[in-house]
Amino acid sequence: MNEETYKICNRCIMDTSDPFITFDETGCCNQCTEALAAMKNQWFPNEEGTKYLNNIVEKIKREGKKNDYDCIIGLSGGIDSSYLVYLAVKMGLRPLVVHVDCGWNSELAVKNIENIVKLLNLELHTHVVNWEEMKDLQIAYLKSNIANQDVPQDHAIFAALYNYAAKNNVKYVFTGSNFATESILPTAWGYNALDYKNLKSIHDIYGRIKLKTFPHVTFFDRYIYYVFIKKMTVIKPLNYLKYDKEGAMKILTDELGWRYYGGKHHESRFTKFFQAYYLPTKFGYDKRRAHLSSLIVSGQIDRNRAIEIMKSEVFQSNELNDDIEYVAKKLDMTTQELFDIIQQPNKSYKDFPSNEWFFKFGLNLREKIRKK
Repeated sequence: MNEETYKICNRCIMDTSDPFITFDETGCCNQCTEALAAMKNQWFPNEEGTKYLNNIVEKIKREGKKNDYDCIIGLSGGIDSSYLVYLAVKMGLRPLVVHVDCGWNSELAVKNIENIVKLLNLELHTHVVNWEEMKDLQIAYLKSNIANQDVPQDHAIFAALYNYAAKNNVKYVFTGSNFATESILPTAWGYNALDYKNLKSIHDIYGRIKLKTFPHVTFFDRYIYYVFIKKMTVIKPLNYLKYDKEGAMKILTDELGWRYYGGKHHESRFTKFFQAYYLPTKFGYDKRRAHLSSLIVSGQIDRNRAIEIMKSEVFQSNELNDDIEYVAKKLDMTTQELFDIIQQPNKSYKDFPSNEWFFKFGLNLREKIRKK
C-alpha cells in the first residue's frame, strides 16, 4: 500500500485497506462511526435486552412444548456458537443442535463440539456435506479469484440449518451472529454468502461436476418460503445481553473443557488459511482489523491493545507452510498449483451474476418492518 495515501482511524484500527473507507475531520472512520450509531438499535446489554430475551424464551417454550425441540442452533465449535448452545440450555430451552461438516474441521473444533454436547447432555445431529461437491465448489471459488472464499462453507451451513429446522418443525433459528464482536465488516472484503445465484454462476464457469446434494438456499427460500410459509424466525440472543468474548471463553473453558483455536472462525482449517493468508496476501485485507475494531466499538478492548495484537503473527513457526500444504493436498493439488491460482488477477463478486439488488431490497424491507 502506498505509504503516502495510507491512513488509519484515530478511534478504531480500520485503515485504507478498506477501499471505501472515509474519515471525518477528527480522523475517525465511517466504519466505527456507523457502528456506534447502530449500537443503540442492535445491541441491548441492559435490562431492556434481558427483558426481551426472557420474554422471547418464554414464548418459544410455550409454542414448542409439544415438539422434541423448541429451537435450532448450528454448532461449529467456535466461541459464539458454543456459548449460544450453553446459554440456551441455561435458559431451559431444548435446542436441536446441528453441526454441518464441510470437510475443514480442526481437531480442536471437533473436540470442543464433543465436550459441549456431552457435558450439556445434548444430542448432536451432524450433516456431512458431500466432499467431492464441496471440493469442486471450493476450487471453483479459488479460480474465480474473488475475495470471499468462505462462501461455500457459509452457504452450506446456513442452508443445511434451515433444512433441518423445516424438517423438524422448528420455527426459531438461533444464530451466534452478534453486534458486540461483528459490528464492523467492510462490504469490499466480502459478499452475501446466501446469494445462491452468485454461487451457482461461479460454479457454472469453473466447476467440473454437478452439485447434486450440496445444501443451498435461494432468495425465494430465504425471504418467502422459510419466513412466510414455514413461519421461521431468526433470533440473535447474544445481542440481548452483555456479551463479552473473554468472559464467554472463560465460562466455556471452565465448565465445558472448551479450548481456543487461535483466531475468529479459525475452527475451520480453510477459514484460517483464507483469513490469515489468502486475503492479506492477495487483496491486502486483514480481517483482524475488523474483528478488533468491533471489540473496540463494544468496549471490550482498547485501541492500543488492538494495535499490539496486529503486530503479532497469526501463524507460529512453520505453521503457515503446514496449513498451505494441508489445504492444497485436501483439494488434490500441489502447493505450486495453489499459488498459481492465487497469483491470478483479482476479481469481484460483481463480475458474476447475482441477486444483489433483491437482497438489498429484502434487507431494507426487513429493516422497515423491524422499526415499525
